[in-house]
Amino acid sequence: MLVKLENPTLFSKSIDLIAELVLEVRLKFSEFGMSITAIDPANVSMVHFRIPKSAFVVYEAGEDSLGVNLENLKKILKRCGVKSSLTLEKKENCLEIRIEDRIKRTFNLNLIEIETEDKELPSWEFSSVVELESQDFIESIEDCAIVSDACSFIVQEGKFFIEAKELNSARSEFSSDEASIKAENCAARYSLEYLQKFAKGSKLFPKTILNFAQDHPLKIDLKKDDLNLSFILAPRKETED
Repeated sequence: MLVKLENPTLFSKSIDLIAELVLEVRLKFSEFGMSITAIDPANVSMVHFRIPKSAFVVYEAGEDSLGVNLENLKKILKRCGVKSSLTLEKKENCLEIRIEDRIKRTFNLNLIEIETEDKELPSWEFSSVVELESQDFIESIEDCAIVSDACSFIVQEGKFFIEAKELNSARSEFSSDEASIKAENCAARYSLEYLQKFAKGSKLFPKTILNFAQDHPLKIDLKKDDLNLSFILAPRKETED
């Protein structure tokens, strides 16, 4: 297995985000490209990351699955600069990582066995899909985090609200002028601890797409060029407060 990316910045930053949720993952390579699917240890969230084959300048891979420690991979990828190219090559029980800019640097990352089963991204139906500017989503989540540890996504009469209520409250309102809202009336509540982590991913993408339904898991889709990053989050029940 040998693959090469000319601009690995988004890949590096995405790995950085995924490392906040899980410690170990499988890098899966197929005829379609590279992907990561993993569930966090608390079984509350799931992440799916995909780079299609067309995004690589070199792609020589069959059906390969490489177990890696994300913290170690993250540290190596941070050594990439804006003008670096990144090559990943499997060599026996190691992943050889080559970073080339003015000079060529080589790292060897030991591959690990991962006991958990492979998971697939669920194919759910969502009654509500809201697409908004990522900066607006980030600001709304940060507003809510000031007053609570959970917030609600609410659709009422064609408007979308992100709202948190405890002793104090915070609320952001979006009409069709500020967001694309294809949704029916519904409400669902989610943990802000996780939403704040996902919002870090939104910083890398111009738009954030929210898929949800009444008391249903949330799916966040982030897309840019040839890169797709998705998060799934279980709903927060009122009885947990």
